[in-house]
Parts: sequence; C-alpha cells; structure tokens
Amino acid sequence: MIEEADQHAIWHAAAEARDARFDGVFYTCVTSTGIYCRCVCPARMPKRANRVFHRSAAAAEKAGFRPCLICRPEKAPGAAPIDQKQRLAAQAVSRIEAGALEEQGLDDLARDLGVTGRHLRRVTVDVFGAAPIDIAQTHRLLTAKRLLTETQLPVTEIAFASGFQSVRRFNALFLERYGFPPSRIRRARVTTREPTLTLDLVARGAFDPTSHFDFFASRSIAGVEALDGGYARTLKIGAHAGFVSIRPSARGVSLSLSHSLSPALRPLVAMVRGAFDLDADVTAIDNALGDELDVTLEPGVRLTGGLDPFEIAVRAVLGQQVTIIAARKLTQKIVDMFGADVETGVPGLTKLFPDAARIAAADSGVIAGLGMPFARAQTLQRLGAAVAEGKLLLARGAVAAGREGLMALAGIGPWTVEYVALRGLGDPDAFPAGDSAIRSALDMKTGVEARAEKWRPWRAYAATRLWRRHARGMAQKNAGEVR
Repeated sequence: MIEEADQHAIWHAAAEARDARFDGVFYTCVTSTGIYCRCVCPARMPKRANRVFHRSAAAAEKAGFRPCLICRPEKAPGAAPIDQKQRLAAQAVSRIEAGALEEQGLDDLARDLGVTGRHLRRVTVDVFGAAPIDIAQTHRLLTAKRLLTETQLPVTEIAFASGFQSVRRFNALFLERYGFPPSRIRRARVTTREPTLTLDLVARGAFDPTSHFDFFASRSIAGVEALDGGYARTLKIGAHAGFVSIRPSARGVSLSLSHSLSPALRPLVAMVRGAFDLDADVTAIDNALGDELDVTLEPGVRLTGGLDPFEIAVRAVLGQQVTIIAARKLTQKIVDMFGADVETGVPGLTKLFPDAARIAAADSGVIAGLGMPFARAQTLQRLGAAVAEGKLLLARGAVAAGREGLMALAGIGPWTVEYVALRGLGDPDAFPAGDSAIRSALDMKTGVEARAEKWRPWRAYAATRLWRRHARGMAQKNAGEVR
C-alpha cells in the first residue's frame, strides 16, 4: 500500500513531467486560482505549495474547484481499474456515466453490481473521493461543458442530453459550480448546425485501433454495419435511433453521431469507450500477465467489445459450436428477417439490429428455419423475453446482474456467459475456458481453468491474447480467424 505522502510525491512528479500515463488518474487542484487540471495541462506549472490533489473530477469539484478551460478535464480518459475494489468502483462509474442514476436509485444500481448501496458508496468515496451522486452530478456538468464547447446543439438539447431534468436546474447548477453561465461558452461559438455531432474520445496510454476495426470487419452485417475507413453502424438506444461513425484519432477514436441519437449521448459515449477499451491501463495489465502470453511480441492488447450488449448476447448464442463465418451468416439472416428499417441518409445503413421484444415475439419455427437447431431458436426467444420483460439486465458495468440473469436461462452455458461478460458487460476477468481456440492456443484439452488462475484479475486480456495466438498459428496454415 502506498502511503499518502508517497502518493502525493508521485503525483507531483507526474504533474511536473506532464506524464500522460496518469491522465485521469488524479487531478491537480491549484489553490491560488481555484482551478483543477489534468496532469497533462500545458498551462504554466503552479508552485508546489499551491497544489493539492484529488482522485476524480467529482472530488475536485466537491472541494470547490472548477475545471480548467485549457486542458478540459471532461476529455480525460476514465480511471483504469486495478484491484477488486477499484474494479467495482470503475464498474459503478461506467454505469453512472451512462445515466444509470437517472433511471434507478443507488440501491438498485448497487444490486446490479452485486453489493449493497452502503458498500458501493463507501467504495466510490475510498477510490474516487466522491459519493455516487456527486460523481453523477459532476459528469452531467462536464458533459454539458463539452457539448457547449464542441457542438452547435441548442442549450436546451444540451441540458437534457447531459442528464438534467430541466433547463432551469442546469443553468443554476452550472453557474453555482463554475462561476459563469453556460452562455459564456456558447457565446463565442458559431451557431451553424452540423449534420452530425463529433467528439474525440481519448484513450489511456498507447492505442492502436487496428485490431478493433478488424474484429468488426470480420463480423459486419449488411444493412447494420459498414467499414468506411473506420466503423459505422445503425443503433437504437431507448426510443432514439440513428447512426454512429467511429474513426481513429490522434489519441483514441473520433465518434460522430446523428442528431437523432443526441438525447442518448451519455450512454453512447460509455458504450464506445467500453467497446474500444479506452480506459484500460494496458501497461499495468501487461506487467501483471507476463511474457508467457506474448506481451513482448504484442504489447498493449485491449479488449474489443460492442455497442449493444443484447446484440452481443444474440451473436454469442448464434455462435455456439459453429464457426465465425457460419455465425455471421446466421446473424445476417436474423437481421434480414426481423430487423426494422431505419432512415439514416447514409448509404448501406438501412436496418436496425432486432431488439429484444422483436426476438421474443418471433415464431420459434421461423427462427429455426433460418438454419439452426430448434432448441437454439428457443434459447434466442428466452433471451429476448428476459431482456424485454426486465428480468435480465445486459449493460456494460452490470457484471453481477448480467451474469446472474444469463446463467438462469436454459440454453445459456458457461462459454456464452463468459463471452458476453467479456464483450458486452466489460468484465476484465471473464474467461471462456471451454473455448476451442483458447484450448488450442494453450495446447491443452483439460485443466485450462486451473491454468488461468494465475492471470486473475485480467483473464479477459489473457483470453484475448490466446485468441490472437491461435489466429497467428492458423494464419500460417492460411485459415486464420480471430474469435
């Protein structure tokens, strides 16, 4: 355990070096100005005597500091989870930043994470220096500040897209917390409305998006997805449907979205950050895994997820005991048969992936007729019904609730649960031990689970590396594919 004095000495050094590895891990608060900054802030370095540190933007704002307009704390990557307590706190923040506390109370959120509300509050205070409600409020304000700075959305739309229930409350809290009204930021901006909103999402540490885009390309579904130098797709979040486009940027990815999805901006940003694993501390993870898993050969491997956990679950069921190519063909048939039409104005993006209610209402015989066993068609129906009826929560960060709900469904086995936890729920320790490619990469038929114990709490990263090892081996035989 690092003593507080030693921790502060590390943070002083990181701030003075403007070390990007610590971006979002702590914030430097300047007592002489009342401003808090990211450690990479290019402004003149304040004297040591004028620096105090907080572990989160919420803690800094609770202490009375306001965000720097130069380094813009709202653009920092999220804190990377390390130990069990920090992983729980990170899962909570992921759900909070996606708007969970606007939809449910703290106790409900805690239950989804497998703990009590009291314990969750204690953990977030210990890890981030702020309670969940403070984290939610700060994130709403920082989201609004970012939209005011980077987009031409009207202030009213910004207020609601940021999670506020009224414009009056938004204006009052913004003024109270930051010392100036929202109009001060907006006044200096051109008000021409662009056809899409675009935000840059910064990754923690070195980031190579190639493997993520390759993953999406190998599974892309016509009508829903398109590879256009990046990754574009249709999406429905709640009642809001539209399209997104994700492209590489200097330090992460650039997210563009149709205005129709702006009311769902917060969950969408959380989805994209999770799908590209932007907040992972890959250096720390690589050090923990060791070179047995080809860390030196291929450093900085991240998890690739998806934007819709229900879609990932459907694809996982369709992928049971079949090849990736076969699963892709089945998924295409499901979309062609049950996907709703959507108008995006983008060539090739014309279909929505079927939602849970539509899958639940489909005839089992019709689903099976697309080319799968009748029992698997029934599993898809049960999955859709459980989600549509609120009995199964599939959301990034809701690892405990998602696992419990999946395991309760007939036809859902350990491989599917682990795969969905890894790709859709954001569980860094998920490990599908029965996966044939993982067994092949380890050259083991039994004992895989015991072998993987040494890789806790990063077994999902171990699984990803083993899939890639298997793919390299298969590529040498001209038959490579990455699960």
